[in-house]
Amino acid sequence: MTTFEGALFWGFLLVYGVVMYVLSPKSKTANSFYKGADDQGNPVGQWSLTASIFISWIFAKSVTNAANLGAAYGVTGGLAYASYWLSIPVAGYIIYLIRTQTGARSLQDFLTSRFGRLAALAFAAAILIRLYNEVWSNTAVVGGYFGLPGEWEYYVAAMLFTAFTLAYSLKGGLRSSIFTDVIQAVVFVFFVGAVLFLIIPANDTSSLLSNGEFRLDAGFDLLLVALLQMFSYPFHDPVLTDRGFVNREKTMLKSFVVAGLLGFVAVFIFSLVGVHARINGIEAMGNAPAAVGQSLGLAALFFMSVVMMTSAGSTLDSTFTSLAKSLAVDLPRLARRASERLPSIRVGAVVMVIFAVAGNLPMFAGTDILKATTISGTMVMGLAPVFLFYGFTQWSPWSFHLSFWTGLGLGVLLAAGLIPASWAIGEGKYAMLLGVNAYGFLLCSAGFFLPLVVRRLAGRSLAAGEA
Repeated sequence: MTTFEGALFWGFLLVYGVVMYVLSPKSKTANSFYKGADDQGNPVGQWSLTASIFISWIFAKSVTNAANLGAAYGVTGGLAYASYWLSIPVAGYIIYLIRTQTGARSLQDFLTSRFGRLAALAFAAAILIRLYNEVWSNTAVVGGYFGLPGEWEYYVAAMLFTAFTLAYSLKGGLRSSIFTDVIQAVVFVFFVGAVLFLIIPANDTSSLLSNGEFRLDAGFDLLLVALLQMFSYPFHDPVLTDRGFVNREKTMLKSFVVAGLLGFVAVFIFSLVGVHARINGIEAMGNAPAAVGQSLGLAALFFMSVVMMTSAGSTLDSTFTSLAKSLAVDLPRLARRASERLPSIRVGAVVMVIFAVAGNLPMFAGTDILKATTISGTMVMGLAPVFLFYGFTQWSPWSFHLSFWTGLGLGVLLAAGLIPASWAIGEGKYAMLLGVNAYGFLLCSAGFFLPLVVRRLAGRSLAAGEA
C-alpha cells in the first residue's frame, strides 16, 4: 500500500469502529442484552429483524466464496452458493411450526422436550463449534485487505477489527447487534451497488449472466449440495435461529422469508464480481473480490473492503451475542444449574472476551474459509430429519442420536478422506461432497425412523401376544 492507500483503508477501519460504538445502544437489562428487547421490554420490530437476518447471514467469507465460485464456474457457481440463503425461509417456517405447535422458546427447549437433554447438549456442542469458526473465518477476510497472511498488517487489521466489534457488542449485546445490523445492511447495499456500477459497464450484460454451464463437473454439483443442506445447515447457526424467537411468530416468519430472498439476490449479484474476473482473465488467487478490486483501481478495492468490513462486522457481533447466550443462558439451563431468570450481563461479557481472543487462533495457524461452510454443513446433515420429521414422534431420543451421530460420523470421514470413491456422484470437484450429502440424508433419515418402526412393531407384537 502507498501512504495514501494506507491512510484511506486504516482510516476507514478506525472511523467504522468509532461510529459503530457511538451509535450502538447500551443494554441496561439482561432481557435487552440477551434477547434484543428495548428498555421498555418491547421486542424487535419486523423490519429491523429483517435487516438483521439479511446482513448477519451475509458473512465476509460468504461473499468472498460466492465471488470465488463465480470466478471458477460462472453464474452456476454464484447460484450454487446463493442457494444457501434459501434455507432461511425454510428455517423460518420450521421454527414457526415448532413455536406454534410445541410452545418451545428456543431450539434447545424443543429438542429437550422431544428428544431428551443429551440431544440438546449434543446440539449445543455442534453450534458452539460453528460459532467458534465464525470468528476467525470473518476476521481473516478483513485482514486480507490490509496484507497477506504472515504480514503484520494482516494480523493487526484483523485483531483491531475484532476489538472494535467486541467493544460495541459488550455495550449492548443482542440489542446493539440488531441495531448496528440495520446500519451495516444499508452500507452493504450501497457499496455493492457501487461495485456493480464499476463492473457491469466493463462487460456485456448477456455474457456476464450467461457465463457458466449447468453440468455436474461445472459447479452444478455444489448447487445440489446446497439444496440438500437447506434442511440442516441453518439450524446449527444460532446467529440465525436465535432471531427466530425474539418476536411474534408471524412477524418472525415474514422477516425470515424476506431476508432469505434478499440474501439470495444479494449474494448472487456479488458473485458477478467473480464472473467478471473469469471473463476478463483476472487470476482470483483465492480472493476474487480483492483481485478484481486491484484490477479496477483504488476506488473499487476500497468499495470491496467496505463490503467485507460491514458483512464481517454484522456476523462477528452476532456471533459474540450468540456465544454469550449459548454459554451463559442455554447451557446452564440444560445442565440444570440455572433458573429461568437470565444471568447478569457481566457473565455474557466475559464469554465474549474469551472467544474474541481464542476464536482468532486458527487465523494465525492458517486454514481454508470455504471449509467452514461445506464441511460443517455436512457434519450436521443429521439435523435435517430431526427438524423435518419431528411431527412423527412425541418422545424418541434414539431417533435424534441415530440421525445426528450418523451425519457427524460421515462428515468426519469426509474431512479425513475416508469415504469410498464409489460414493461420488459425477466427476466434478464436489462429486464426493454431493454423494455424501445425498446418501447421508437417506442414512440419517433411516436412523431417525428406525426406533419408531421398532417401537411400532414391538407394540403390535405385544398386542398380538395379549390377544
